[in-house]
Parts: sequence; C-alpha cells; structure tokens
Amino acid sequence: MTEQGDRWTAEQVLALAPDDASRKAGGRLGGAGPWSQTGGSASGSVWGWCKGSGSTPYRTVVDLTGPAYKCSCPSRKFPCKHALGLLLLWAAEGLGEPTESPDWASQWLAERAAKAARPAAEAAKPVDEEAARRRAERRAARVGAGVTELEQRLADLLRGGLAGQEQTGYAGWEETAARMVDAQAPGLAARVRELGTIPSCGPGWPARMLEEAALLHLLDRAWLGVSALPEPLAATVRSRVGIPGASGEGEAVRDHWLVLSQYDSVSADGRLTTRRIWLRGLGSGRPALVLDFGPPGRPPGLALPVGLVLEAEARFRPGSAGLRADLGERFAAATPCARAPAGVSTEAALEAYGAALREDPWLDSWPVVLGPVVPVPGELGWQLADAEGTSALPVALTGARSRSGLWQLAALSGGGPVTVFGECGHRGFTPLTAWQPETAEPVALV
Repeated sequence: MTEQGDRWTAEQVLALAPDDASRKAGGRLGGAGPWSQTGGSASGSVWGWCKGSGSTPYRTVVDLTGPAYKCSCPSRKFPCKHALGLLLLWAAEGLGEPTESPDWASQWLAERAAKAARPAAEAAKPVDEEAARRRAERRAARVGAGVTELEQRLADLLRGGLAGQEQTGYAGWEETAARMVDAQAPGLAARVRELGTIPSCGPGWPARMLEEAALLHLLDRAWLGVSALPEPLAATVRSRVGIPGASGEGEAVRDHWLVLSQYDSVSADGRLTTRRIWLRGLGSGRPALVLDFGPPGRPPGLALPVGLVLEAEARFRPGSAGLRADLGERFAAATPCARAPAGVSTEAALEAYGAALREDPWLDSWPVVLGPVVPVPGELGWQLADAEGTSALPVALTGARSRSGLWQLAALSGGGPVTVFGECGHRGFTPLTAWQPETAEPVALV
C-alpha cells in the first residue's frame, strides 16, 4: 500500500461520491490538515480521525476491498465527505507503512467479514425441495395466466392498428403492466411500460412499437412453451419474464475483474435508480454486468470506479446471455490497472453481438471494447471507424450527456486512434469509457 501504483487516482475516488455536494466537500478534506491517527493495513483498509466542528473528531474507516465505509458522523450519504477526504489523502500522499488497525476500526472490519461469510453458511442449510417445487408451480401458473392476458392485449393492438395509439395514451399500458406485476412477472411489466412510452416519441415510432410488440409476443410464446426449450434458452426466458434463479445457482468465476464502466439510470416514475457496472475478467476475458439499485432519494450502495481491478468471485446468473453476475467474496483491495484493455474491430463487435442474440433474442446490446478506432463526426451522425480497415459503427445517441461525451471523446482522440468501451446494439454503439492514448487512464463518457 505504500507504492503509488497501488493507490487510486483522485478521479477514481471522486467517482464514488453520491452527489456533487459530497464531491466538493470531500475535496476540501483531502489534505493532511484535519486528519490525525491515520493509517492503513496490508489487507486493504484505511482509517483516520477527522476534526469537525465539535470537540470529538469523527472516526472514519474504509474497507478498500468493497469499497465500504464507516464514519461516526451523522451523514446519511455513503460515502460521506470524511470517507472521500480520507481516500483522497491516501491517494495523494499515502498513509505510511502498513500497520494493524485500531480497535474501533477492527471491530467494524470483523463485522463485515462475518457478514460476508453468512450467505455461504445459509446456502449450506437444507432446502425443502417439495415446498420449493409447489411454490414454483403456483408462480408459473400465475405467470401463465398473465401471459395469456398479455397476448390478448397485443392482439387487440394489432387489430385496432398503431395509429390510434397516439390518442389512446399511456394509461392503458400502465394498467396492463400492473396486471403483469400481479401475475408475478416483473420482467413483462417492465417491457409493457417501455412499449407504452413509444407512441409519439420521435419520427418512426410506429416501426419501433411494432418491433417491441413482436419481441414481447416472442417472449410470451417462449414462456408458454418453456418446458420444451433447451435449458440455457429456458433459463433466459425465465430471466426475461422476471423469475430469478435460486440462490447459489450459476457458475462461479474467480478472476481479476477490471471495472470498464459505471453509470446510473432512473426509472420513468423516478422511484428507482439502477446502477450498471461492467466488468471484464483479465484472466478469462469474460464480461460481467453487475446491477445495484437505490431507493428514492438515495444512490445505489455499490460503487466501483472505472479503471480499478479487484480480485473477486463473480457468480453468473442463469440466462441473460451469461452476462448478469453477482460479486461474491473479494480477496484483496482494488488497485488501478496500468494499461488499457485490448480492443477488437468493429466487425468483430458486430459478430459478438450477433452470437449473443442467438442465445438471448431479447438482448438490447453486448459489451465490447473497440480499438483502435477513430471518432468521426458527420451530418447524419457520428461513427467509430477502425483505424486500420474500412468498416465503422454508427454511434447511438441517448441524450444530452451522450452528445457531450462524444465531443469529449473527440477531444481525447485528437483525430487519432483511441480505445473505447461501450454497448453494441441494434441501434448502434454507445460509448461509455475511453482510455487516454498516452497515459492509459480511463475517462468516463457518461
């Protein structure tokens, strides 16, 4: 921990901040002035006392393997400004030679270790297989009834034509989505809500609505015949409908995972924030998508800054084209990666997406590192062109932030080749992260 290469950059620390106010407040605490009793352990934790407005300093400890935070301040933000300040101090100056943590920090770290071991112990408990089978059958029957009702709704849509959807409004689709929730099919409910937002949403909306309705119909028919499908495809159908696999299912892969991207999206009703974290195994080369969720007014708890590498076990859920994973035990503190990941050509990116669609026809996109490519602005839209070759991918724009990220990418490239990570889908390539050509430092584009 005393080597500069093992410490994070200030940008990676500030990427953990829950909001701009915390980012600014943490930056003011990133010097040695307010801190005392600081230190760090070889196992991956840092701690210190931060002087505040009261007579008693705040006690702050960060577990770098999480990362996770504990502070005696009353803030409800995670990480709080004191945790951010401590990490900034550690990133800039280090905290001396590794040592044993004090009792107040050791107690919390031990509690975290015990909590991490609890799921494994619970998984070892015997399961009432007969009761689980009956519950699964009851849920399957409810989902089947919901699917039958949804098929009738789609048939009515086609019988009445798409043109009338502009006048019909969203209320009918929200009612249908609520029925899918009652049928215990949240995946179908989400797709129905998305379908209801398409009418009048930009030019060409009827074609997009027909495409989404066809995919929804395909999912309905797949569910009604799920027992006859090969198990990998059946697992994908169950996942898309919204039925998660049992705890402990799926392949566990231990690797050094590079954080490629992290970004948040908010649900249409503003009630849920979803954080998408893309990882790549440096040994296996396998991509992984980790999701975390935040309730209204609070960000998701899991934060992994882009460019860090963590040694951990990832358990991949059945279905979802082998992408969705849950992070399990972590074996060391996260450290920065010294180089940009290896990229592929635009043609290889399309081939990878096509192969993934054969496993999951409802897959919106596939994670790809492109490189070397050159961003090319144009009147009809941006493209990412292979630096060596004649092929290119159109860039999918999803909002104002994506547009600003494109100009940031162009400035980073300076007209030369660059390595870019993003999501390759049927609407184009969405850039999420780029690496500076000279320093290989990652730059988030969203």
